Amino acid sequence: MNDHADDSAAPAAAPAVPTRWHRRVLTLAFPIVLANLTQPILGAVDTAVAGHLDSASYLGGVALGGLFFNFVFWGFGFLRMGTTGLVAQSFGANDQAGLRMNIVRALLLAFVIGAVILTLQTPLIEFAVRAIGGSSEVQQHARAYCHARIWAAPLALGNYVVLGWLLGTQRVRVALATQVFINTANIVAVLLYVYAFGWGVAGIGAATATADALGFVFGAVLLWQMRVRGLPSLERAALFDRVALRRMVTINRDIFVRTLCLLGAFGWFAHLGAKQGDATLAANALLLNFQTFMGYGLDGFAHAAEALVGAAIGARNREAFRQAVKVTLLWSALGALVFTLIYWMAGAWIVERLTDQTVVREAAEAFLPWTALSPIVSVWGFLLDGVFIGATRTRELMTSMIVSLGVFFAASWALAGTHGNHGLWAALMIFMAARGVTLARLLPGLAREVGPSVLPGRA
Repeated sequence: MNDHADDSAAPAAAPAVPTRWHRRVLTLAFPIVLANLTQPILGAVDTAVAGHLDSASYLGGVALGGLFFNFVFWGFGFLRMGTTGLVAQSFGANDQAGLRMNIVRALLLAFVIGAVILTLQTPLIEFAVRAIGGSSEVQQHARAYCHARIWAAPLALGNYVVLGWLLGTQRVRVALATQVFINTANIVAVLLYVYAFGWGVAGIGAATATADALGFVFGAVLLWQMRVRGLPSLERAALFDRVALRRMVTINRDIFVRTLCLLGAFGWFAHLGAKQGDATLAANALLLNFQTFMGYGLDGFAHAAEALVGAAIGARNREAFRQAVKVTLLWSALGALVFTLIYWMAGAWIVERLTDQTVVREAAEAFLPWTALSPIVSVWGFLLDGVFIGATRTRELMTSMIVSLGVFFAASWALAGTHGNHGLWAALMIFMAARGVTLARLLPGLAREVGPSVLPGRA
């Protein structure tokens, strides 16, 4: 049942509204935060396993391989984000047929993209490894990791669709169960493949592929059990409706370009770090676990904003939109402060848990203050991403990221050459700040358009 319908009937001046909205946001966000945090925990396990092998080149190989999959899989993150926005609006409008149609279309798209990735895997991997750089040993380990992991590509992308549907329908506890299952399977598999079977870096990649395959089967079973009975048969003409397909393609295209810009920034960050030697490359990769962990945690509130904003727009409820933005922004800021305090006080201890390579530890600890600053700089862009995705205002999202990427390139050119890796981290912080500023400028206009006057196709 939709729980947003009572908002429009509530007295405008009722003092209970803010309390109710805090409860709703936390009820949605907390399971999503837990689900999201299983992802960087998994990345930290991979980093720790690679970091305790014989050489820093193993850790560098996993870092480069992971960056490749950031491009290949996260590059198609629109399958999750676009699905969440479209499904949330169907959910807000109580359109059960639309809920089914959106996930079927998205799954078909995920499988087609996954098949293309498998077909082109060898040139894709070779191009990425050579483009990013690193020593010959690092590149060799990166190839082994990538070729072992890539075989689950269609199912990994399918998992994005399943997660997007669950978030859009506000089934956050089921989303949590799905993510915990996938990442638990991954952790068990990586320990088995590396330590029991001795597969090394390839075992780390194979473990992720195994977990993706098992996770999709698990998610598909859950979706089948939650299906709405009594709907008419799915018709080919409705499934391939031109207007609906055009809207889905436009949304996904915009998010795809936005994600490529984001990954381009991190790819350029890794490239400039690699030019400073394997130790700096490995240290930056290790510290990006801090960024990833924080990003996944704060994205829990962004995902809550996606679901609530999408539902509010589907119901044409302007007050619900305003409350969703206000309350998720407040809790995101509080979460950012918590991460900043943890990184400031325990950063060195975390680094020591992730690697026993002395040269990598020393390099990483020198740049720890940037990880403590990052949460309070990055949080605004994370949250507003969720608002604009839920509103399916993806063109604005794309434009904002293009501008921010340009700012990052300029800052890295100005700072990294003269201040080394500190300058590179400063440029990354400027990039994160630009994401928030550019979207914040567009937020008042978006708020004015929510309600009965919203243009068809925008809601």
